[in-house]
Amino acid sequence: MNRVPVLEIGGTHVTAAVIDTAAGRPVPFSVVRQPVPAGAPARELLDAIAAAADRVDVPVAAHWGVAIPGPFDYAAGVGRFRGIGKFEALHGVDVGAELLGRLPGAPSGISFVNDADAFALGEYRAGAAAGRSRALCITLGTGVGSSFLAGGHPVVEGPDVPPGGRAHRMTVDGLPLEEVVSRRAIRRFYARTAGVPDADGLPDVHDIAGSARAGDTHALRTVRHCFGALGRALAPWCERFRPELMVVGGSMARSWGDLVGPAVREGFDSWAPGTAPPTVTAGRPADAPLIGAAHWALHRSAGTPPVRT
Repeated sequence: MNRVPVLEIGGTHVTAAVIDTAAGRPVPFSVVRQPVPAGAPARELLDAIAAAADRVDVPVAAHWGVAIPGPFDYAAGVGRFRGIGKFEALHGVDVGAELLGRLPGAPSGISFVNDADAFALGEYRAGAAAGRSRALCITLGTGVGSSFLAGGHPVVEGPDVPPGGRAHRMTVDGLPLEEVVSRRAIRRFYARTAGVPDADGLPDVHDIAGSARAGDTHALRTVRHCFGALGRALAPWCERFRPELMVVGGSMARSWGDLVGPAVREGFDSWAPGTAPPTVTAGRPADAPLIGAAHWALHRSAGTPPVRT
């Protein structure tokens, strides 16, 4: 079957769509995006996710693909969210079973995939990473997501990738990466640099980027410090994994060319000049996680999951 229904569940939204896997794009007029109450009780959360799916004309008895952030038991379909400020009510919940009873079209099954892996698989199938034997795909949003692809398969263990293949398990300057590079960390560093005691009410990351473009020294220092740290964290893993290409997506990728990219490359060069792989922004920034989730479900339903372990 070429048409696969999918969900992309984010911290603030859920997107439902039907993907034409042969064409590598959503079926026209099938994409529905709406807010999701990440802090709501489990029933309200699950109902909101299913409500987006109800607005899509889905195939009957289809196998769904669902991209969702971690921590999550993807094989069992059970939430492991604890102490991360979102989806806490889904901790220990069999999300797969709950969604099977809510999704339209009497689904035959659900396959869950990490949202960063879904993005990478979508870019490999229909975007900037197409045809690359080894690629590193990074998402820059609330936090940092990563997927190390070899032959179109996420590499999740071994000496050439961080634990689980996940950027949030990297460290830099003795700290977890997301304590230095994340929406929260960037705002905190800007507050300290600007001499403001409390980050509440401060500009968000896109405003800090705008100030940096206007020459604000505090904003420029923040960008160089935080994203330089990202380059230093990635550099040793790129030396080991040797990607042909690094693909960057997420909301912060909009500032890649003039701000974020130069700071990341500076971080790479501080580790070892020439370490940085060729880098491009996502070819399918909006569709890639949906396309990737569809291909994941297609392979899982056929009994050939595209994952290397």
